[in-house]
Amino acid sequence: MWHKDASRLTACALGLLLALGATEGRGQDTVPATAPVPSVAAPSVVAQTAAAPLRVVLHLEIGDIVIALDAEHAPLTTANFLRYVDQKRYDGARFYRALKVDEAGQYGLLQGGLRGGRIPEFKPIAHESPAQTGLHHVDGAVSMARNAPGTATSEFFIVVGDLSSLDGGEGDPGYAVFGHVESGMPLVHDLLGLPRSPDVGDGTMAGQMLANPVRILSARRVAPPGS
Repeated sequence: MWHKDASRLTACALGLLLALGATEGRGQDTVPATAPVPSVAAPSVVAQTAAAPLRVVLHLEIGDIVIALDAEHAPLTTANFLRYVDQKRYDGARFYRALKVDEAGQYGLLQGGLRGGRIPEFKPIAHESPAQTGLHHVDGAVSMARNAPGTATSEFFIVVGDLSSLDGGEGDPGYAVFGHVESGMPLVHDLLGLPRSPDVGDGTMAGQMLANPVRILSARRVAPPGS
């Protein structure tokens, strides 16, 4: 269970929680290496994007995750994600990082992408902050990992539980939400609970890397009904 004093964090402490941790490999995009702050009051991204026609299925070794994209509110980020999908660059990518905020796994982050692998990445994209898009880091939200704003490439993460601290605030642009998990959240929870390696990961990210990263066999658009 999240520590009872978390809700009393000052703005300064919250800024420290959002600081980026050390990365591995070639300029790996990341999300906070320390635990984000859970929230129970954030607006629902599902309600905001329920009418979005764009969907992508991530076919994993152990099941499927269907993501509904919000091109209306996050057009640049959605277009970037679809570019990787349409050119099949996520085929063979992995979910490799699982950050559990609490012991029960009710809050956390599951991160995946190319992670500086053999598949080249596109140029970084402009940042679409939650303040611009109105999309929030609620349970099932899909967002872009990055270092500085404007450095996001292929890395993305799925939110477990409501983590409104990732929306940013004064002087902090947050992370770019661009959709939500439409189906497959039980699988996301399963992945979050997989064993992690005690030896992989630099600095504060040590212990957050999955011992056996899970492959994305394919990522494809889902055809609209009746097409």
